[in-house]
Amino acid sequence: MAVMLEGGCRVSRMDEGTPQIIGSMRIWNQIGRATGAQAISLRVIEFNHGISPVIFNRTSDEVFYALEQIESGPSISRSCKVNINGQAFDVGPQTGIYLRPGQTMIVENSDQAPFILVSAQCPESTGREEVITPLTYETVPSAFPGVRLSDRSAIPTADRWYRVLVDDEVGSEQVTQFVGSIPPGRAPNHFHQYEEVLFILRGQGQMWAGESNTPIGPGSCIYLPKTQVHCVQNTGTDELRLLGVFYPAGSPSVRYEA
Repeated sequence: MAVMLEGGCRVSRMDEGTPQIIGSMRIWNQIGRATGAQAISLRVIEFNHGISPVIFNRTSDEVFYALEQIESGPSISRSCKVNINGQAFDVGPQTGIYLRPGQTMIVENSDQAPFILVSAQCPESTGREEVITPLTYETVPSAFPGVRLSDRSAIPTADRWYRVLVDDEVGSEQVTQFVGSIPPGRAPNHFHQYEEVLFILRGQGQMWAGESNTPIGPGSCIYLPKTQVHCVQNTGTDELRLLGVFYPAGSPSVRYEA
């Protein structure tokens, strides 16, 4: 069951609730306007064997992150073919993908194990499931609109690091997607001037919002309202790694001490 912390911070599990089933996709909508967010969303999409329905939104930037094996979770497909506006790309785990407004995306999974993407829309679309005629595809080849984690250098900040995957360099001027590493311990409380969603990739910890807190681990989905004082505490002995997306775009290193 989702936990509500101080100031509207929300923590849930990636498979919490009843998934929406559309063709070969199962979708868990964890964060959005329906749960108290102002503009950002977070959903977990499981692509099962076969060709998915078209993913499309008219005005929102949408970013995806391909999961690797979740600790103690079921087997996950190691790669899939992702078709964006008629161009096919092989995508493996730990890869960020950017879908521009008006573009279409189809995922073809030839494996029996599911391929899982964590999605964030900025701002959240109000007509996500609208059936439309896809726009005219691009006629010239373009670069893959995404980045593998291993292709980004770690940027140190205090005792931790982050790697930006999707930003204006990839083409998005509205949203920033990054992966961050937190060492054991607790950093000072702080806040940001943007809405943020987090997805815990590995490690164990506590999510603090003001004086309230709850345990987090692999698969935890977290919503942080703008200016909410918070802290992610690593209670383990190894790194805690998280996926973060925030809106509007900026630098993950910018934070304000509470």
